Amino acid sequence: MTSFAVIIKHQTQPGKRDAVQKVWETHMAPAIAANPGHIAYFYCFDNGDPDSICAFQQYTSAEAAQVFLKTDSYAAYLKDAEPLLSGPPQVTALTPMWSKGT
Repeated sequence: MTSFAVIIKHQTQPGKRDAVQKVWETHMAPAIAANPGHIAYFYCFDNGDPDSICAFQQYTSAEAAQVFLKTDSYAAYLKDAEPLLSGPPQVTALTPMWSKGT
């Protein structure tokens, strides 16, 4: 089975990055921690842009990623986060070829 990964870049409304992080911590952190389809997840602030958030997500498969997007937790996150964002995220789909770790 080939894993699947995405890099997602969110641009927040000016000064709203910390508010988006709180929404993410409320809805997404527990859901991701409990999701066996996530192999790895990094939630990161862009050091060069105070209104930018980047996330690297590695899933067991592309199907596992699609299943996660249909969860109640993800829907709740979108409902609360979208008003704080300047628009839709930039999403780059990836096929991991090598990684360090388990």
